[in-house]
Amino acid sequence: MTDLADSLADALDVELAAADAEVAALHPGDPGTRQPVHTVYVPADRFSRGIVTDWGTRALEVFDAAAGDLPAIWDAPADLRGRVRDKLATEPIEDLRIDFEDGYGTRSDAEEGAEIVRAAEELTAAVAAGAAPPFTGIRFRSFEAATRRRGVRTLVGFVGELCARGGVPAGFVVTLPKVTALAQVTALVATCESLEAEFGLPAGTLRFEIQVETPQSVIGPDGASPLPRMIAEGAGRCTGLHYGTYDYSASLGIAAEYQSMEHPVADHAKAVMQVAAAGTGVRLSDGSTNVLPVGDPEQVRAAWALHGRLVRRSLERGFYQGWDLHPAQLPSRFVANFAFFQGSAESAAARLRAYRERSESGFMDEPATATALSGFLLRGVDCGALDDEWVQKATGADAHELARLARRPALGPHR
Repeated sequence: MTDLADSLADALDVELAAADAEVAALHPGDPGTRQPVHTVYVPADRFSRGIVTDWGTRALEVFDAAAGDLPAIWDAPADLRGRVRDKLATEPIEDLRIDFEDGYGTRSDAEEGAEIVRAAEELTAAVAAGAAPPFTGIRFRSFEAATRRRGVRTLVGFVGELCARGGVPAGFVVTLPKVTALAQVTALVATCESLEAEFGLPAGTLRFEIQVETPQSVIGPDGASPLPRMIAEGAGRCTGLHYGTYDYSASLGIAAEYQSMEHPVADHAKAVMQVAAAGTGVRLSDGSTNVLPVGDPEQVRAAWALHGRLVRRSLERGFYQGWDLHPAQLPSRFVANFAFFQGSAESAAARLRAYRERSESGFMDEPATATALSGFLLRGVDCGALDDEWVQKATGADAHELARLARRPALGPHR
C-alpha cells in the first residue's frame, strides 16, 4: 500500500507541478511589511515639506480642544487619550499621496508641469530632513483616453524629478485611478518598466495601487471580476486595491446624500476586492467620508463620531486602511484604530498563548486562527496601539515566532 501511495503521489507531483507553481506565484501571502492605517490625500498645490508637522499640529489643536471625553464621542476608553496624543505628535500621517487628479482639479499643462517640479523638490527635501511619512506617492490622472496623455506626463515628470534629486524614496507608490480595463493595468506595468530603464532604477522599484471606483473594475463584460487578473497582470508591482467611495457610488446612480462607505453597493464592491486580493499580498484600503469635523463643536463631534464609527466598521470587516482628507479626521482615525486593537488584545494574546502551549482557552483554535490572532497583534504594534514588549510577554512568543505564526515571510518594520 505504501508503494502504491508513493507512486500515486509521485505522479500527482508531476501532474500538478504547473498548478503548484501558478498558485505559489499568484498567492505568495502577506509580504511581511507594515501596512499604514490610512492614506492622506493632499492636492499637489497644497503639499509642502512641512505638511506632516502642519497636519499634526492642527490635529492636536482640535483634539485637545474637543476630545476630552473619548467615551462620549467615540465610545472609546478615556485612557487612550495620551497614546493617541503621542501618535498625533510623532507620526500623524503614515501614508501620503500627493494628488494630481480629482483633488488637484483641471490646470493648464504649464501649471501642472511647474507643480510637478515643485512637489518633487518638496518631497525630496522632506525625506532628506526625516520629515516625510514612512509611505509616500502620487496619484496621477487615469489611463482613460481623455486623461491618458496628461497622466503619463505627470507620472514621467514626477519620477524624473525625483531621480534627478537622488532617486525614488523607499515606500513610494503611485495610484492609478478610474480603471475601466485590464489593459490599463498592463499598460502601467509597461510604463513602469520603461521609466526604470530610462532613469536607471532597479527593476521593480516602481509599484502601484489600483483604485477600484468604476463598475468595470468590479464586474467585467463576461460577468466575472477582472480584479484577480489585474493583480496578476500587475506582475508583482500591484501593492493595493483602494476603494473609491464617491466615484463608484455616483457611477451606480446613488444619490449624493446616500453615497457612503457603508452603502450596500460599497459593501458588495469591497467584498469582491477582498476575495480577489486574498493570499496575493495585495493590501486593501477602504475609502473616505467627506463629512468633515469642521464648524461648531456639535458639528465637529457629530462628524468625529461618524468617522470613528466608519473606521471601526472597516476594521471589523478586514479593511485595515482608509483615506483621510482633513487634519481633523486624524484624531478619530487613531482613536478608532487604537480602541479596536486594544479592545481585543488581551483576548487575542491569551488565545494565542493557549494555542502555542496547547492549554485550555475556551476556544478550539486552529492554525488559521493562530495566523489571524498573531497578525492582529502585529498590526496593533505596527500602528502604535500595542507595545512590542507587552505582546511578546502576553503571548510568550518573540517577534520572530509571531511573524512565523502570522505567515509573514519577514519581520516588517514597526514604528
